[in-house]
Amino acid sequence: MHDDVQLASLSAFRARVAAMPGPDEGAAERARAHDAHLTKPAGALGRLEALAQWAAAWQGRHPPRADRIQVVVFAGNHGVAARGVSAYPAAVTAQMVANFEAGGAAINQLCAVLGAALTVVPLDLDTPTEDMTEAPALGEAGCVAALEAGMAAVDADTDLLCLGEMGIGNTTAAAALAAALCGGDGASWVGPGTGVDSDGLARKAAVVDAALARHADARRDPLAALGWVGGRELAAIAGAVVAARESRVPVLLDGFACTAAAAVVAKLQDGGLDHTQIAHCSAEPGHRRLLDSLSLDPLLDLGLRLGEASGAALAAALVRMAVAAHNGMATFDSAGVSGPAD
Repeated sequence: MHDDVQLASLSAFRARVAAMPGPDEGAAERARAHDAHLTKPAGALGRLEALAQWAAAWQGRHPPRADRIQVVVFAGNHGVAARGVSAYPAAVTAQMVANFEAGGAAINQLCAVLGAALTVVPLDLDTPTEDMTEAPALGEAGCVAALEAGMAAVDADTDLLCLGEMGIGNTTAAAALAAALCGGDGASWVGPGTGVDSDGLARKAAVVDAALARHADARRDPLAALGWVGGRELAAIAGAVVAARESRVPVLLDGFACTAAAAVVAKLQDGGLDHTQIAHCSAEPGHRRLLDSLSLDPLLDLGLRLGEASGAALAAALVRMAVAAHNGMATFDSAGVSGPAD
């Protein structure tokens, strides 16, 4: 696992973000040069070519690998769930964690196909965060602890990390976080989540607006926003994103809540998410707006809205195939195939 996960404060995390390494340009250039000699027209594999080069650049090696895949699902409970913002009771979070551990969830089946290692990290499920309309959801100490938990969950020896979450009420927290980071009001960011009706949507929007009004300074500082309107699983995702970059592990981000959590890193540091790919655009309407705001292009668009890293696992298969094509194809010379005409 990641070696250094101790954070004295949010300022220490901020410093870690500022010191994150960049891509290995040598590995990226070797990947580009190799791709130019493969038995295909230049650019014929589209984004698959870019994915193989991205993996090489952020793993710091050529050829890249996509054999060892880790899927991490962070779970947390939210005090704001008591305000009727979800179609399901808060008890479902712990029940779904038990389902993950028993092998009965969608993500278990996807991991089985991939041969991926699934790590489930429940975060103080018996103690929901504070209601963000009345107090900071986490506060600095709670935010630091969740960031550390996220960093500790990353396997530094993995080739590719898939991040996801589970938490009743977390699309409300994600909407509030997205609004704090990118602007707009509650109605601009909330969606049906687990399937709330129009009255539920109105409650969600009102909750987000109330939280933003109480924590007005959250719009000025991404880490303050995370601690005031976020959640433990969202902070853990932000921590995992940074730990992965420190360990040269490329990352696939899941849906709306996961992207909102990672957006904290993007807002703290230009290029902070360059080592990540957005696995898919979810059916949660705020996700497309968030991706547009961050200028991020998802790999897939399948109408998913499940969470639990399901979209990230699907995209991991795509990355694996991109790497396999890049590493396994013959070159024009080795196959005795004539290259492009001069």
